[in-house]
Amino acid sequence: MKCPGHKKKEKRNYKCENEHYGSRPDQVARRGERNRARKKAEEEGLVHKGDGNDVHHIQPGDLRKSPVVVISASVNRAMSAPDNLKKMRKRVSKKLSRKE
Repeated sequence: MKCPGHKKKEKRNYKCENEHYGSRPDQVARRGERNRARKKAEEEGLVHKGDGNDVHHIQPGDLRKSPVVVISASVNRAMSAPDNLKKMRKRVSKKLSRKE
């Protein structure tokens, strides 16, 4: 079901979008995987609530098998921009090589 507000002149209905997208079974499972990874990193002392860091999954797809690294939220969220993707992946890979 499409939510109203998808035309340029209409305001987006975020509540409707979240109700329909976030409640899908596949998205519930993915959110659970992300939460598990974050909780594990908190238990290991790598991240803390409100520290401005994200737990980044290196390989998209199956989140259970994907290795994770802690990076700043601003860097992790900038990766979604196609121009920044290669640059950000190099930064993350450098961080991983330093830890090993």
